Amino acid sequence: MAIRSRNKVSANFNMSSMTDIVFLLLIFFMLTSTLVSPNALKLLLPSSSSKTLAKQTVSISITKELEYYINEDPVQFEFIEPMLIKTLSGDVDGSIILHVDKTIAVEEAVKIMDIANRNKFKLVLATNPN
Repeated sequence: MAIRSRNKVSANFNMSSMTDIVFLLLIFFMLTSTLVSPNALKLLLPSSSSKTLAKQTVSISITKELEYYINEDPVQFEFIEPMLIKTLSGDVDGSIILHVDKTIAVEEAVKIMDIANRNKFKLVLATNPN
C-alpha cells in the first residue's frame, strides 16, 4: 500500500511581497531626495517668480557677516578670482550660482559679477521662489 503525503510543497515563488518592498523603497528615496538642500549655508535670499535652469558648477555664497564661501568652503575675497579661473577653466557649460543674503549691499554682489564678467563666466543670481 502506497502512502502519499497530503501536504504538497509548492515550488512557486510569490513576487508580490518583493515588489511591495521595492515600491516602498522607491517612494522613500524619492521623498528624501527632494529634502536635500544644495546650499547648506543659511541665507535669506531675495524672492523672484522667474526660473533659470543652468548647470551648477560653482556656488558662491556671501553671508550677512561678509564671509565668502565657494562650494561651502570659506575663502577670502582676494582668492575668489584665481579659484574660479582654476575651477572653470576647462568647463564650457559651467556657471556660477551666486547666493547673496538679502541684507547685504548690492556692491558685494557686483564685485562677484564683475569677476565673472571679466573672465566671461556665466553667472546666475539665486533667489527664493514665491
